[in-house]
Amino acid sequence: MNLASSLTKIRGVGERTAEQLAAAGLHTVEDLVTFLPRAYEDFSEVTTIADLKPGNATIKAVCQSISTRIVRRGMRVTTATLADSTGKLHAVWFNQPYRETQLKTGEEFYFSGNYEFSYNRYQLSNPSAEKVSDVPVQTDRLLPIYRSVKGLKPTLVRKLMHELRPLVSLMPETLPPEIVASERLVSYAQALMGMHFPETLADVSRAKERLAFEELFQLLLASQFNKQANAKLEGWPMPFHQPTIKAFVANLPFELTAAQRRAAWEILQDFEKSTPMNRLLQGDVGSGKTVVAGLAARQAHEAGFQTAIMAPTEILATQHAATLDNLLSPFGVKVGLLTGSVKGAARQALYRAISSGGIDVVVGTHALIQEGVEFKKLGFVAIDEQHRFGVAQRQELLKKSTRMPHLLAMTATPIPRSLALTLYGELDISILNERPKGRLPIKTKLWSPNSRAQLYKLVDEELAAGRQAYVICNLIDDDPNNELKSVEAEHRRLQNSVFKHRRIGLLHGRLKSAEKDAVMQKFAAGDYDILVSTTVVEVGVDVPNATVMIIEDADRFGLSQLHQLRGRVGRSTHQSYCYLVTSTSAKPTKRLQEIEKSNDGFYLAEVDLKLRGPGEIYGRAQHGELNLQIATLADTKLIARAQKQAKWFVENSINLLQYKQLAAQVDKYQRLTTLN
Repeated sequence: MNLASSLTKIRGVGERTAEQLAAAGLHTVEDLVTFLPRAYEDFSEVTTIADLKPGNATIKAVCQSISTRIVRRGMRVTTATLADSTGKLHAVWFNQPYRETQLKTGEEFYFSGNYEFSYNRYQLSNPSAEKVSDVPVQTDRLLPIYRSVKGLKPTLVRKLMHELRPLVSLMPETLPPEIVASERLVSYAQALMGMHFPETLADVSRAKERLAFEELFQLLLASQFNKQANAKLEGWPMPFHQPTIKAFVANLPFELTAAQRRAAWEILQDFEKSTPMNRLLQGDVGSGKTVVAGLAARQAHEAGFQTAIMAPTEILATQHAATLDNLLSPFGVKVGLLTGSVKGAARQALYRAISSGGIDVVVGTHALIQEGVEFKKLGFVAIDEQHRFGVAQRQELLKKSTRMPHLLAMTATPIPRSLALTLYGELDISILNERPKGRLPIKTKLWSPNSRAQLYKLVDEELAAGRQAYVICNLIDDDPNNELKSVEAEHRRLQNSVFKHRRIGLLHGRLKSAEKDAVMQKFAAGDYDILVSTTVVEVGVDVPNATVMIIEDADRFGLSQLHQLRGRVGRSTHQSYCYLVTSTSAKPTKRLQEIEKSNDGFYLAEVDLKLRGPGEIYGRAQHGELNLQIATLADTKLIARAQKQAKWFVENSINLLQYKQLAAQVDKYQRLTTLN
């Protein structure tokens, strides 16, 4: 048996079990060996009921009686009486009604949970329950708990892993021995043994360090190889023409910020090289990325090249086209807009103008990458909110040129440096961290849900002054089992009560693209006073007249997302406000206190990474299936160690093909993270 063997080769895996495993995405021995436990139960210390003391505890007991009842807001509470030879105690589970079926068998279970005084009695709260017969005989060790993917039982995984134990202990090394020794890591075989068959928590800790290092090393090594490949590409050198740029800047109706000048200069220097630019422009919300892209497009036009700018939505593309036309038309630069709405003869005419060079800057959605679009001489590509496009879509746009065009990827999601290094290791990074002059900082305030009347009075005063407001909710449909405000229910409530004298629009992700665009256009045109929406507005249209943002259940959002949403207001010289309404009257979290005091997206992204880990930023970055099981991108020290070793690997020209597993992962990450 080897890693590529089918799981049916394992003793005890018949057709039905194989189907169960396949449904969970496990097909080969390697799939199973790398399916790591999510937690561990410690059965080394089992306490009798009579000897229980407050705190975490494990008992061995039988369930004597159990029942489930529904309490407020649809919550299901399951209560049981557990007994051993020394006494009885109560156990309680919240929203786990399946416990009733599980425990009615009369068999003995190990129960692990928090023994605490609650509801006027001592009880075991939300304990895990493992059948004694399913736990290996030697209970002096930790028991791995595996994820129940598609109903896959952890007991089955444990049983199969036990069959594979001899093979796991002989797993070949996957990293160069020099790196393992230099970083004082355990071997790959020891790491897997420590994850699946640990004897102590120290075994788990050493195993996790090794596997987390390896995951980050694979990602960063792929990034190093991409950087090498980019350096060999041939692009279009565009000499810097100072009079052109001076005239463009002098014609602007505002003054560029120092950050915009710095980013623009970095781009113009990249343009002069024969290697194509590969740069990420990170701009905090409202920092003026479009103007920087416009300046670069002006330089490209002067050098005789066309520019393509791709945006994720039609309304955003339309907005960019209008902004760029204002900036560039005084210099004879022709801007065209290509979206799904441009059809028939108008579309064909636009295709002809692009291929003949009659259009200098083409702004569009993914319509830009369709077959009929041919450029005369494409030299510069800018992709806005680039993480919203798949790798294949970005590549299709870059293929529209005979040589690799200069690429500027833009994002309004501030990303901490540690995260940028791993997600965008092959890109040079420019940062816009200043707001345009004349913009007032947004005033952010936390509100208890009990103070709505006072809050709505303030909002109505803004509306009476001719301004507009957003109200952001978390869900679309009414769900009696969920306390979060539903966007449709909130729309009805506001329309029928406190704001019945106002015009209120409704926006959510289930609307078709054309419907979403129509709602946003009406709001931008001032046809609605209030827009009740889900987070779909978080990256989108610029409505300078909107000065109020209410975010319901604000404690359920990540810091970065709250900051993105807040950035929808504060886009004019009017004072803007962001009101964060919490889901309960409890003391606000540290996260909410941080956003109340800071408007700096980069500072908040760092705080978010420390408080929540990378999930929020990561999930939003959508930069491919990075599939990190162990590593956390908040671990900047481990990232630095992996980065150092990835550089050593490349500089010493180590043959990657010696390490098949490493080569396969690096190849996958290269394809996922590269922009070319």
